[in-house]
Amino acid sequence: MVTAKTPIIIRQTAPLPRIGTHTSRHSTPRRYLDTCPPGAVRRNMKEPALPLKTCPLDRADTPEEVGLSARRLQAISSVFNADVDRRKIPGAVVLVARKGRIAWFEAFGYEHADAPSRPMQRHSVFRIAAMTRPVVGVAALMLMEEGRLALNDPVEHYIPEFARVQVGVETVDPNTGERRLALEPVRRAMTVHDLFRHTSGLTYGQFGDSLVQRQYRENGLMDPGQSNAEMAAKLAALPLQCQPGEVFEYGMSTDVLGRIIEIVSGMNLDRFIAERVTQPLGMHATGFRLIRQDGAGLALPFRDSAMSSALFAYDDDNPPRWHSGGAGLLSTAGDYARFCQMLLNGGVLDCVRLLSRKSVELMLGNHLPPGADYGGSTRGLGINAPLPELGQGHGLAVGVRTERGLCPVPGSVGDFYWGGALGTYFWADPQEQLLAILMLQENDLATRVGYRSLLRNIVYGALED
Repeated sequence: MVTAKTPIIIRQTAPLPRIGTHTSRHSTPRRYLDTCPPGAVRRNMKEPALPLKTCPLDRADTPEEVGLSARRLQAISSVFNADVDRRKIPGAVVLVARKGRIAWFEAFGYEHADAPSRPMQRHSVFRIAAMTRPVVGVAALMLMEEGRLALNDPVEHYIPEFARVQVGVETVDPNTGERRLALEPVRRAMTVHDLFRHTSGLTYGQFGDSLVQRQYRENGLMDPGQSNAEMAAKLAALPLQCQPGEVFEYGMSTDVLGRIIEIVSGMNLDRFIAERVTQPLGMHATGFRLIRQDGAGLALPFRDSAMSSALFAYDDDNPPRWHSGGAGLLSTAGDYARFCQMLLNGGVLDCVRLLSRKSVELMLGNHLPPGADYGGSTRGLGINAPLPELGQGHGLAVGVRTERGLCPVPGSVGDFYWGGALGTYFWADPQEQLLAILMLQENDLATRVGYRSLLRNIVYGALED
């Protein structure tokens, strides 16, 4: 087993006071302090909230201090060490926190299996793929709180090309079997709300073979060399997979939301995320390109495993120009734990408030309309699928659990979660004051899905109060 020894030195203060926001719809936000200890909060948006180094949550002396069994959590090490030894995975990082403190934080194996000189570290960097979405969702909600964006705004209000979009309807010639694509008008305009909850009608070209999805592939919708503006223009020129508001169709909705953030804020998405989200939260290893700290590098899947078709390649010598709002961020377990803890705290961490408590409540509610249908790729999301039969729905950029007893893995009503196409996964449980982060780079779908269920089973099995 390879275990990092990096000390955890930053202690979270509690209770956490509020920082408010005052702005007009088109003005630059001005933040003011309600109550907070002197020196504990940024007083200028251009000043870093914390030293430019990852600042993990405080670590409990033992898991038992936060109501978890160290003996039962040891099963995490047993499984991951065994899987590294038999070369099932190169390595992984697992973090479990409860009541605002880290109970378990271990690294296993290697950043790259073909480089034993690169042991996995707690602060190794991972491509988090779709775990980018909650971060972008929070950024957009911040603009909503400032009056610069609203959920019911039509997307065409920000990107006029979407006013001309139509829906592709596939038919099959009964005589020849030839598939044909007809176009029909949208029944209502696509909204910002639709982008948050994947009811926009947009899809992913790589998750199916409909005639619309073929057009996505032919037009290079996952081109790492494009800008967000170029990506949005390509999408607006193609048919929708389904009518806005009627179907949960997992796709490029959050990428378009990222473009709207750029238009509203006047900043590139990478700059806005850095200045307004990651730097204030002390997530200094998180960004759209690799940020190394203390000798740690980028974790990679096995060299001989096929690249996930869901993502574009990442080359640190030639990083993507595209700041994908749906899949582009790189991060660490410690950084992402800070982001999750901020949401568990109702929008605030270490005296830095990003969102109000009510905005967080809005984000974590189920937003799928009654009677919504589900696209063909939905079941492929596994335990993340927002299906009523699993007791789950979808909030604003996160999946949410809505009922007890239907999902095949333990959790609580109100827990929220998501995972990335390269194996990263998180969930957070407000009822249990619990969060868990799995950082893994694995291209085999069955392998990465299996670890998500395993981790939930072990962590909830370790609860002692």
